[in-house]
Amino acid sequence: MSDLIYWIILGFIAGALSGMVVGGRTARGCLPNIVVGVLGAIVGGWIATQLGFERGPGFIAAVVVALIGAIVVRVLLEVISPNDRA
Repeated sequence: MSDLIYWIILGFIAGALSGMVVGGRTARGCLPNIVVGVLGAIVGGWIATQLGFERGPGFIAAVVVALIGAIVVRVLLEVISPNDRA
């Protein structure tokens, strides 16, 4: 149960920070930020392993990896979202 709470907190932090960095129209609010952040943690972890980085100890390292992944996820969401400009 504590792992789930850890992932939710990590996801919220990464999602909220990525929302400040990227901006745009997609995935706003508490629950979408958590979803983007958790997906970002998965994507960031995959990217870090592909680049040969070892798993870093600590919460700050996890937030940095999740933030990088969340930025990637948010940019991809922005690219694939329908453009409502006329």
